[in-house]
Amino acid sequence: MYAIVKTGGKQYRVERGQTLLVERLPAEQGASVSLEPILYRSEDTVFDAPSLKKVKVTAKVVAHERGEKLRVFKFKPKRGYKRRTGHRQELTRIEVTDISMGAAAKAPATKAAAKPSAATPEAVKPEAAKSTPAKAAAKPEAATPREAKSTPAKAAAKPKEATDGS
Repeated sequence: MYAIVKTGGKQYRVERGQTLLVERLPAEQGASVSLEPILYRSEDTVFDAPSLKKVKVTAKVVAHERGEKLRVFKFKPKRGYKRRTGHRQELTRIEVTDISMGAAAKAPATKAAAKPSAATPEAVKPEAAKSTPAKAAAKPEAATPREAKSTPAKAAAKPKEATDGS
């Protein structure tokens, strides 16, 4: 059983008991945090939003650390420009304590059966039919001035070509 979670703009594959370094989390050392699951895998794969709301991934903050120093050196030749800066990323070491799925999530078949009845094609078609004529009526009005502008120019161009060709 594993889950893919999202934190700090990155995605991580985690299992129970695993430790990993993530970007700094606003939690005290020893506190428990919940991570946002994107995918859950055990016997079944779960990655749809309603079922993922029942998945809980909790982790314990082990320590706050800083990454290794990165040296940034900027240099422009023949100008005497040199700049050296550094950067250390602030990180949090977490240990995944639990990955669990709620009891109500084991019934995706009932939700799948409920979806077609909730979104019946008959309920959708009348609304679409009402909005389509309005759009269709708006399009010819918008297209008419364009055609009116282009038609005299074409008509004026054709007789000149006809007189030149005679």
